[in-house]
Amino acid sequence: MPHRQLKTRQDCEDFVRGCAIMGIGGGGIPAVGLKVLLEALDDGVKLEWIDVDDIADDSWTACVYGMGSTAPISDETKAEIKKLGLKPVMAGKEMETALKELADYSGITLSAMVPPELGGSNTPEPLVAAARMGLAVVDADFAGKAAPEEMQGTSFIYEKDSYPAVSVDKWGNVCIVKEAQGPYLFERVGKMLSMAAYGTCFIASSLLTGKETKDIVIRDTLTYSLDLGRAVRDAREQGNDPVEAITDFTGGWLLFTGEVEHKDWEDRGGYMYGTTHIRGTGKWAGHAFRYWFKNENHIGWLDDEPIITSPDMPIVVDIETGEGKINTYIGAGERVAVIGMKGAEIFRSERGLSGSGPRYFGFDIDYVPIEERMA
Repeated sequence: MPHRQLKTRQDCEDFVRGCAIMGIGGGGIPAVGLKVLLEALDDGVKLEWIDVDDIADDSWTACVYGMGSTAPISDETKAEIKKLGLKPVMAGKEMETALKELADYSGITLSAMVPPELGGSNTPEPLVAAARMGLAVVDADFAGKAAPEEMQGTSFIYEKDSYPAVSVDKWGNVCIVKEAQGPYLFERVGKMLSMAAYGTCFIASSLLTGKETKDIVIRDTLTYSLDLGRAVRDAREQGNDPVEAITDFTGGWLLFTGEVEHKDWEDRGGYMYGTTHIRGTGKWAGHAFRYWFKNENHIGWLDDEPIITSPDMPIVVDIETGEGKINTYIGAGERVAVIGMKGAEIFRSERGLSGSGPRYFGFDIDYVPIEERMA
């Protein structure tokens, strides 16, 4: 039986809201995620997921995801695309095509799809692609949040190869990655393919048996995201504070409230890097907060002292609505709250920190669990 099903527009809105909050500044554009969900509902597609234990041990699962920078497309890139006369030809079927090509290349029959991560569109889009193909969708993911790289997923921790993999872009290019010399080069190859596609490619990867899937995924995260989104809506409808609803639901901590002063960013190597600066308001008046992102948020400083680092989760939301803020679009003048949430426990392991801790991202900061920083 389905573990949970999205039956109405409100269900879809709640799900996207929760996924966007868990996307910690990345994870795709919520409006895109809602659009694909509503189109699927209108087409009569069942949007449902199952518990990971409902998968047969000898079945096959895969994941599918967009690969590329979250930065806006530059005018120069738009001009080059126009000059080359490129026209999209996939009609939104990139993910389905990638999954089919991966199954054909590998000679297996897929039974289920595991979402790669949580995010406003990076969870809904794979869900819809799988549902349209008749594949089961698993109530789980590989990160428990959105993440920029292979190394922030449980496949890396458990040393499961993501290849073979298939990349499909909107121009109709189909590329097979037969093998790679480890996860770092696999990630790099994927980013190069996304750059060649002028922004994004869609990759199907991570073939696992049902038993392997049960052993390594972070469970029940789709249901968690749906319930989180509902908790925020319920708070608003009842006249309560949605930010407090998020901290209560997640067991997190309110780290800061303020107004965005500015955002410094660059599009480099297939990622969006940057730092967002916030001027304190209320109890934080006279203080400053900044957070660094690589697609997603990873490190936050209060008055130049680190207060939260990956693999824990700096969540930035609108202070009035509780809607998650996306790094692509957040800008000066926006009033926000910063919430700190514990990341999945597995990423606190030695191998987890080797690919998710602050030193992995190039910062001379020791990882300290957020609950210790808040004690």
